[in-house]
Amino acid sequence: MKALTSLFAASVLSLAATTAAAAENTWVTYEAKSGPGKGRHIVLLSGDEEYRGEEGLPQLGKILSQRHGFKCTVLFSVDEDGTINPDKGGSLSNPAALDSADAIVMLLRFRHWDEDASKRFEAALGRGVPIIALRTSTHAFHGYPADSPFAKWNYKNNGGFGRQVLGETWVTHWGRHNVEACLGVTEPGAENHPVLRGVKDAFADSDVYEAHPPADAKILLRGKVLKGMKPEDPPAEYRKKTVKGVEQGVNEPAMPIAWTRDHTREDGKVNKVFCTTMGAATDLQSEGTRRLVVNAVYWGLKMEVPAKANVDIIGEFKPTMFGFKSYKKGVKPSDLK
Repeated sequence: MKALTSLFAASVLSLAATTAAAAENTWVTYEAKSGPGKGRHIVLLSGDEEYRGEEGLPQLGKILSQRHGFKCTVLFSVDEDGTINPDKGGSLSNPAALDSADAIVMLLRFRHWDEDASKRFEAALGRGVPIIALRTSTHAFHGYPADSPFAKWNYKNNGGFGRQVLGETWVTHWGRHNVEACLGVTEPGAENHPVLRGVKDAFADSDVYEAHPPADAKILLRGKVLKGMKPEDPPAEYRKKTVKGVEQGVNEPAMPIAWTRDHTREDGKVNKVFCTTMGAATDLQSEGTRRLVVNAVYWGLKMEVPAKANVDIIGEFKPTMFGFKSYKKGVKPSDLK
């Protein structure tokens, strides 16, 4: 009997160890090297079906940890076997990491997490952590049942998290998708904003979104719609109607693509918010776009933004072109270290 008991106990411990090991493989942590970010924890939330956040955010995590000294944890949407699957809208690996987040960088689309993950995210917001939101984060959530306390985040609920927190929700593509790229143009009066420090030629081959941030937002960049997919392509010159029915030249004026705002909660706490409609993994091939995001982390944490932040790529970075169902199959977070 004692032998059986010992065998049973050993089996339980083995199962627990296996389960823990499997769980550890569902996210990746980049430990901090030396730098001004030492002691700060950045949690990066990947979960979009189209713009390859599962490739772009790990690269940002590497840059922020190795170039700037932040500890960075990247969370993913995963299958039961621990492989990354951006189509799993209800999945967020290791949401407990949010409990110690000093800032959140997110590239999400149509997520509907379970109660545990949703509560931890809401608690982080409640602490007043800064939010750095990329691309489809304007429509980060969709699919919470109407009776859920998190249904307020659904993008069709008064614009949801996007409009209520970031300042805008999903409207429409303004440039022609996968045909016309975007070149960032500094908004007059924003030249000395710290988030733009050292930022030149921010480029995104993902197109411009139509966006109308609220009056309390500070527009930093507008997105010049180009005739092609290269930064040297000339600007597009056609006219179209906005969602409000106003006809204008596509670049007259160009749509906002990056802005900041303070989101004041009911209890008076404030989340410093940076939002950009750029941010596909391929967009991060642009030095200017990478620096914009890195600067936003410093700004959100009320740290001095470097004159020219080091945003050199870590290792090999050849991101997959954006598109639905184009994610790399069979990849585990541990493969991204």
